[in-house]
Amino acid sequence: MKRPLDVIAGLGVGATLMYIFDPLVGRRRRALVRDKMVRLGHKTVDAVDVAARDLKNRALGLAAETKGWIAERGGAEISDEKLRERLRSSLGPIVSHPSSIEVSVEHGTVTLTGPILADEVDRLIRHVSGISGVTRVESRLDVHQEPGNVPGLQGQPAVRKAGQVPDVMQANWSPTTRFIAGTAGGALAVYGLRRLTVLGGTMAALGTALVARALTNIEFKRLTGIGAGRRAIDIHKTVNVAAPVEEVFSFWANYENFPRFMSNVREVREIGETRSHWVVAGPAGVPVEWDAELTSYTPNEVIAWKTVPGSPIQHAGIIRFQPNPDGSTRLDIRMTYNPVAGGLGHVVATLFGADPKTEMDADLMRMKSMIETGVPPHDAARRGDRSGEYIH
Repeated sequence: MKRPLDVIAGLGVGATLMYIFDPLVGRRRRALVRDKMVRLGHKTVDAVDVAARDLKNRALGLAAETKGWIAERGGAEISDEKLRERLRSSLGPIVSHPSSIEVSVEHGTVTLTGPILADEVDRLIRHVSGISGVTRVESRLDVHQEPGNVPGLQGQPAVRKAGQVPDVMQANWSPTTRFIAGTAGGALAVYGLRRLTVLGGTMAALGTALVARALTNIEFKRLTGIGAGRRAIDIHKTVNVAAPVEEVFSFWANYENFPRFMSNVREVREIGETRSHWVVAGPAGVPVEWDAELTSYTPNEVIAWKTVPGSPIQHAGIIRFQPNPDGSTRLDIRMTYNPVAGGLGHVVATLFGADPKTEMDADLMRMKSMIETGVPPHDAARRGDRSGEYIH
């Protein structure tokens, strides 16, 4: 087991050294990595500070709750106002429209008023009766079999949960959870790498996954790209172009313009009324190809697309075109994509200077300049073959 691992590690180190010490662009790559590491160091210090404050606040909150629990068990009375606040904050998981329920408390007697669905009444009363400090529950609820036209029962119902969802099961972890998970994951990874066994390798992989999850605060499925569909990385950009909305929309509606301002898009061609074929420069310049289809198309307003199933890189996007009062156009661009290895692959690419978000900023600036001046940029994937012109 040790020798294969040594071979793999040696190949990885060799490839990294070749990448970093390339005689042509190695200096730039090293500078990029150095800048990224410095920035990571600053972010780590900030994260530790935030985690320390969060941990302190949680400890104070836990101490206060413990003190209150002990006081209640010791016979201390809870004020009506405090009991009311506790009841109000606990209704979310119990009823579909908690904001419609009015709660009043007087000497431990709780009075409930407001519209409610019939199948939620018993559950609500049982819940309120079980709260510490409640001596009696008086129901004056306005019960309805269906929401109908009752104002308080309109709108999207609140999401019910059986109880508080643990922080580690949520999409976004708190600073304290990220710090603890990152520290534990780092220790597990180091311990596993020192063992050089199958179990050690598994522990190292799990530890590395925890560290990556803590650093990026991205869900595991989005981090790995497994089961994330098209949404592993989100990109949202806005840009104003000094041109009428009709002209800007016409520019984007013609795919042949894309290689003229995008640095990595080699070719885009239509293969049907709603489909197009894309050729994009992937890692190390290796071309990656896929087909995309339009999902929404409203002239001068919106263009939306998504890749077809089975594409090597899953992504989707939508561009909204909005005319400004001064005659210019505001573009609102939202994209999601799932790169190789998901969010982790995105992080690695960013570390070595291949950040799609930064590249998109540059592409949009080239697009803006090209529309406003009519001059194709010289650093796009395909230099303008007709100086001063682009395709309408």
